[in-house]
Amino acid sequence: MALLEIGGLVKSFDRVRPVLGPLDIVLEEGRLAAVVGRSGCGKSTLLRCLAGLEKPSAGTIRLAGAPVRPEDVAVVFQEPRLMPWLTVAQNIGFGLRHLPARERAAAVGEALEVVGLTEAARLLPKALSGGMAQRVALARALAVRPRLLLLDEPFSALDPLTRTAMQAHLLTLWQHYGPTVVLVSHDMEEALALADRIVVLDGPPGRVVGEFSPGMPHPRHRSGPHFQRWRDRLIGALEQRPRLIDEVRDAV
Repeated sequence: MALLEIGGLVKSFDRVRPVLGPLDIVLEEGRLAAVVGRSGCGKSTLLRCLAGLEKPSAGTIRLAGAPVRPEDVAVVFQEPRLMPWLTVAQNIGFGLRHLPARERAAAVGEALEVVGLTEAARLLPKALSGGMAQRVALARALAVRPRLLLLDEPFSALDPLTRTAMQAHLLTLWQHYGPTVVLVSHDMEEALALADRIVVLDGPPGRVVGEFSPGMPHPRHRSGPHFQRWRDRLIGALEQRPRLIDEVRDAV
């Protein structure tokens, strides 16, 4: 079932030349989708429009057939953006203050267990490593059980080993909580390691130049020939930008 429907989306900051669009994208409920492309092609602008942080200049964004509500969406950015005066548990529970104390404690406890930070519940952010801090950010976003989880290059500031571990951890969280996920990344391998739907943008203005569904089971072995062939296809979608989208799809 289609959950997220983007129709004719355009975003311009100067009312002259758009930086994004027009875009038409449909994502099914429960899917983990990645949006990839060169720097400056509008990936983060698209995510900010989906999050309600930017207002589209034209077009529509609908979630389950209705306008997107703030409570339907959670966002994780490149930086964890934790509140330094709150403990790990308090950061995770920040968006749950509307719940009765017992329900809030249960939701926080569940999130701590899923991200493997139960023993760190009383620590302040300054005591956390980069990977731990980003796990807290993911737990905070997922504890509210959003229908749509938006990730803006959440692991790009981490070292390679921690980044790979966090990518695997994201799959565990996605399978546990079951949101529809849109991951913005400039890393083709990250997209292939995680996503079951990949949208390639190029620009400006950012437009869809390819859409792919790798169909590889998890875990995905990055050194394998099937993985490398898919990587080449994604890169080819950018290198062949002048071609029509349908031609790119037909070549897959």
